[in-house]
Amino acid sequence: MSHNVRPIHHGQIHDHLLLSLIGLVLLFGCGASGLAATLCVNPGGKFGCKSTISAAVAAASAGDTIQVAQGTYKEQVTITKSLSLVALDQIQPTIDATGLSNGIFINGMWAAPNAGVANVLISGLRIHNANFEGILVVNAADVTIVGNHVFDNNRALDIAGSTCPGIPAFETNEGEDCGEGVHLMAAVHSSVVRNEIDNNSGGILTSDETGPSRDNLISGNTVHDNAYDCGITMASHGPATTVIPSATVSYGVTHNTIAHNVSSHNGFQVPGAGAGIGIFAPFPGTTAADNVVIENELLNNGLPGVTLHNHAAAPAPAPPINLNGNVIVGNYFSGNAADTQDAATSGPTGINIYSVAPVFGTVISQNVFDDEAIDVAFKAPSGQISVHLNDFDTKGIGVDNLGAGIVNATYNWWHCPAGPGAGRCTTVAGSEVISSPWLTSPFAADRH
Repeated sequence: MSHNVRPIHHGQIHDHLLLSLIGLVLLFGCGASGLAATLCVNPGGKFGCKSTISAAVAAASAGDTIQVAQGTYKEQVTITKSLSLVALDQIQPTIDATGLSNGIFINGMWAAPNAGVANVLISGLRIHNANFEGILVVNAADVTIVGNHVFDNNRALDIAGSTCPGIPAFETNEGEDCGEGVHLMAAVHSSVVRNEIDNNSGGILTSDETGPSRDNLISGNTVHDNAYDCGITMASHGPATTVIPSATVSYGVTHNTIAHNVSSHNGFQVPGAGAGIGIFAPFPGTTAADNVVIENELLNNGLPGVTLHNHAAAPAPAPPINLNGNVIVGNYFSGNAADTQDAATSGPTGINIYSVAPVFGTVISQNVFDDEAIDVAFKAPSGQISVHLNDFDTKGIGVDNLGAGIVNATYNWWHCPAGPGAGRCTTVAGSEVISSPWLTSPFAADRH
């Protein structure tokens, strides 16, 4: 079906962003003085270079740059200091982590000698075959992961048993996915930009087991064909009491931005396994709030294109749940699947918000929906969400309110000028949906 907005393309603006990120990190990000050195790595250790990346990391001082030549490096690289790890001459060298926990582990955990690592750049590498994550970042700030290919990781996953044998105890909720391809845990002010992430259990995960994850940017990535989980996930987990015994509730996943990504064909191996983008505060005490999902393409995923879930209520004295204030704006949805089990929708769905706790402050605006049976579904015992200036471009259900909350759905295009339910217009299902006034022409046609 034709529609009045072009799918998003990652053109010159992202090229400038990529170059700017690399330049800024190399120039300022590592806190380097004029004495910062450049080390080199090649498979033979020739010309004064190291033969492994790990050896170069061990020899490097904070602020140094390590250039990696083309070749295959069979190792896990653990980083506990500020440095830049970059491919030489834009030819992607490969880290083959077969039999190892991770390809790259940026470790700033509070229990580590160099707690709270900051200013790390990882650029231009191919990373595969790790038992758990291809790239794991823990308790770190100002990390930039740009231009890498992360694929075929999470090898230890036992999908039949929903377990990940051997995964560290501080990863409290990773039995079903082994941490996904790239995992930011307790990360702040970090960027995952212009990577290809495919054929892992899941794509990119941001979580909070060992500290808050906030103010991160996930932008311009191509995340596809991750079989068992979401393409991009923001998930609040139980705290890692193995390293923080005093922790009782989650630290929260907040104020992150997911922008200009293509997330397609994720969660395809198991029915109901993976959304294009998932935001989860699953049980009492968890927080996944005030995140922004903007101008992404969400195509043919195994759950709705954007899925927000909470599954357990918090009656007193249980700590509250916070799934509020998330913003979903300017995205393109097509061909995603229905939600399943307790969050079930009756057909393929663009956005599904399901919670057994009240939800407030969610904004859904300026999105284009194509080839979905239900464009926006909402089920909560109370609360209110705002749905404005969207183009419901398939004849079906534009807004389906399955719960007792309120949906303010004024000023949308319902697929014909006469408004919801008229002629061949998109319809409203459920009660407590405010749909008048509406747009008499598509909003997207006027926004370029």
